[in-house]
Amino acid sequence: DNATLMRFFSIHFLLPFIITAFVMIHLLFLHQTGSNNPMGINSNIDKIPFHPYYSSKDIMGFLTLLLLFTLML
Repeated sequence: DNATLMRFFSIHFLLPFIITAFVMIHLLFLHQTGSNNPMGINSNIDKIPFHPYYSSKDIMGFLTLLLLFTLML
């Protein structure tokens, strides 16, 4: 039936956007409260900031992987 196919296509099209929205909301709340902070206590004593340290590590890992894939071709 055409209606069933259209419903399936609509769900198939919208589901990635819905999942992405839930992931973004989850990351927003995780960023605000912290992942291991049930009491809300400020524990910035020995934290490593995400952006300069982990972002650069992720970019370097991605570039290394991209270089390896390029060398394989």
